[in-house]
Amino acid sequence: MRYEDSHISDQELLLAADGEISPKREGQVEAHLATCWVCRARQQEIVGALAEFVRVHQQNLGASIPPAAGPRSLLEAQLAELAVARRNPWTRHFDGILWQRPLVRIAAVCAVAALAIFAGRRLSNHEPGQLSHVVPISVPKASITPGAAILVDRDGVCAATLAKNRPVPIPLQRKVFEEYGIAGAEARAYEVDYLITPALGGADDIHNLWPQSYSATVWNAQVKDALEDRLRDLVCEGKLDLATAQRDISGNWIAAYKRYFNTDRPVEMPR
Repeated sequence: MRYEDSHISDQELLLAADGEISPKREGQVEAHLATCWVCRARQQEIVGALAEFVRVHQQNLGASIPPAAGPRSLLEAQLAELAVARRNPWTRHFDGILWQRPLVRIAAVCAVAALAIFAGRRLSNHEPGQLSHVVPISVPKASITPGAAILVDRDGVCAATLAKNRPVPIPLQRKVFEEYGIAGAEARAYEVDYLITPALGGADDIHNLWPQSYSATVWNAQVKDALEDRLRDLVCEGKLDLATAQRDISGNWIAAYKRYFNTDRPVEMPR
């Protein structure tokens, strides 16, 4: 290969950066890099990508992998087996030949990192209710969330174009979590919900907000959403007084659900 006439392969750039080429070839590579900005830039990209991978892995993955069980413990067991194998004379020859090759080492590191990434993604992709530390909050604390409504009549409620809950500002959500003593909880596992939904005249007031688990309990946020829709339909159809709907959903929404759906268990709603 004549370095004056052609570019250096990525493999050789990586080997050169790792100091794993012969002194003669190293001199040739350095001479080529001194005159070829394309290969120089490419080597910097390769080294930079590896450095960034290590940085991200160290900063982000360690905290997202479960500490004692699941994929993390499997990874640790496999690494322990590898350590034993390295001390085993039957595998020493294999290890001496392959492990000293930089590309093999890089491939092994990437494989371990891939397993770690997979473990972290498995954890982060869990449904909120599957997270082990989610507090299964089904009903609000009356002392913190008694409910609050604005002065509005049935016509005002039914004429509103926004029938669903309004987004709760992030700072207010954090305050709600603090009030319930779960400031460090996974926010994605909860809906900071209106006890009296705005679709029924509920107020934008912290006394009308509480963190309701999405799926840590059968009486979860999706089930309450169904009740909110049912009550609003009944109110707007003239079959239920607005004040009664507000009182029922704020007093004991689970009891109200059982009464208005005529069931003791949540009804599976179409998706």
